[in-house]
Amino acid sequence: MSKSVRLDRLLANLGYGSRREVQALVRHGAVELDGEVLENADARIALESDLPTRLSVEGEPLDPLPGMILMLHKPCGVTCSHKEAGPLIYSLLPERWRRRDPALSTVGRLDKETSGLILLTDDGALLHKIISPKSQVTKRYRVTLDRPLEGHEANAFASGELLLEGEERPLLPVPMEVDGPKAATVTLTEGRYHQVRRMFAAVGNHVTALHRDRIGTLELPADLAEGDYQVLTPQDVKSVLT
Repeated sequence: MSKSVRLDRLLANLGYGSRREVQALVRHGAVELDGEVLENADARIALESDLPTRLSVEGEPLDPLPGMILMLHKPCGVTCSHKEAGPLIYSLLPERWRRRDPALSTVGRLDKETSGLILLTDDGALLHKIISPKSQVTKRYRVTLDRPLEGHEANAFASGELLLEGEERPLLPVPMEVDGPKAATVTLTEGRYHQVRRMFAAVGNHVTALHRDRIGTLELPADLAEGDYQVLTPQDVKSVLT
């Protein structure tokens, strides 16, 4: 049997307004289910997977239900935080989505000057599963460097013996592919602080641009512009953990 919830609570938790504001929407006939106007804000609604295709608010399909996961193309200059100063990643989302309860949070972080694929979800269990070291979810980065590669970097990264400054535990082996004199691709299974930048610093180079284009087997679509996002399907979510 599907879980059910009061209509006003559902819409308020999805960010459509306070309970009082949602009740006003219902009174004005703005909420429909299967083409029929809902008149009672306290009606219980079954949380079935197809509900967003059946329930509309002011003529628009219902937003995704709790358990939503997004793929977003993060631009440089945007911070993965709710509170820090400057442009925040959440400002790229619809205002209503910023009022959801439970709130959307980034799955891990990309630093301010790193672009590319980042996931956001309101599913805390899924978030922790993806970032858990036990899951060993891989993350692929395209790296642009200040100076030409010298040829020893791939062996150093693959050795499992590379120590980052200030740490006592060596990195797990990191595969590296050479893409050009000053360009490489690395795939991580760890998520240490500024790991890619510190790895190249450890072998005498400096990262000038960093872009993540894959998590698990989920790749950032070529046609997803910076700042844009899309809701992932259950199959997409499985590919993150593959």
